[in-house]
Amino acid sequence: MNKINLWILSLSILTITSAHAVTEAAKVNDKVITLEQVNARIAEQARSGSPISLSKKAAIDELVKREAAIQEAKKLKLDQDPIIAERINNVLYFAVLEKKLGSDFEKITLSDAEAKNWYEKNPEVRTSHIFVALPQEASAEDEKKGTSKLNSILADVRSGKISFAEAAQKNSEDPSAAMGGDLDYRMKDRLDSSYYRAALKLGKSGDISGIVRTPFGLHLIRLTGKHNWTEVDRQHVKRVILDDKRQEIVSHYLDGLRQKAKVSINSGVIKE
Repeated sequence: MNKINLWILSLSILTITSAHAVTEAAKVNDKVITLEQVNARIAEQARSGSPISLSKKAAIDELVKREAAIQEAKKLKLDQDPIIAERINNVLYFAVLEKKLGSDFEKITLSDAEAKNWYEKNPEVRTSHIFVALPQEASAEDEKKGTSKLNSILADVRSGKISFAEAAQKNSEDPSAAMGGDLDYRMKDRLDSSYYRAALKLGKSGDISGIVRTPFGLHLIRLTGKHNWTEVDRQHVKRVILDDKRQEIVSHYLDGLRQKAKVSINSGVIKE
C-alpha cells in the first residue's frame, strides 16, 4: 500500500473516531457527563418556556447533582424496590408507545365534516343520577340489596310520589346528590362508557333509565338535555376524537404484541 493510500486510510479512521468521540463536561465517580447532555439540558430548559435560562455551569451542576442522587439510589438498591420498579415499567410502557407509534399519531387527520358526523352519534349529554356505590367484586347479596333499593326508588319516582331530584337528594351516594343528582353537560370522555351508552338510549329529556351497572356501582339515570353541534365546544370534540383515534392505534399495536407473546392465564383467579 503506497503512502497516499495509507494517508487516506489514516484520515478516514481519524474522521470516524472523531464522529464518535465525546467531550467530557464532568465526571461523577466513574460516570461521565458529556457536553452533549449539558447542551440537551439547556435546550430542554429553553423549550419549556421558562423565563430562567441555564448557563453551562448551572446545567453541569444540575446534572452532577442528579447523577450523584441516581448513584446513591442504586447503592440503596431502590431500583429493586417493587414500587419503584413498577414506576420504571410505566415509563418504559409509554416510551415504547411513543417510539413505535409516534409517527402514526402524527399522520392522524380530522376534518370538520368528520368531527360533526362523529358528534351527531356521540353528543354531549346532561344527566342526573341516583347512585348506589357497589364495587365490581360485590357479593350477590349486596348486588340484590342495591338493586332492590333502586327499584323501590324508581317505582316511587314513576308513580309521582317523589321527584327524581328529591329522591337523589335523599338516597344517592354521590356528591351530586346535593344538586339533585345533576352531573351537568358531559361528553363521553367524562362518563363511564356503560353510563354514557345508557344515557344515549334515553329518547328525550325527562326519560329515566332502568338500573345501570358500572364498575362504581348502580345508577338510575335521567336525561335532562343534549347539546347540538352549534352549542358544543368543537375544539374539545376534536380532542376527544383524536384521543379515540390514538387509542385505536395503541390497541391495535398492543393486540399484536400480545399475540406474539407467550401468555398463560390462571382461570381459577377470574371471577365469572
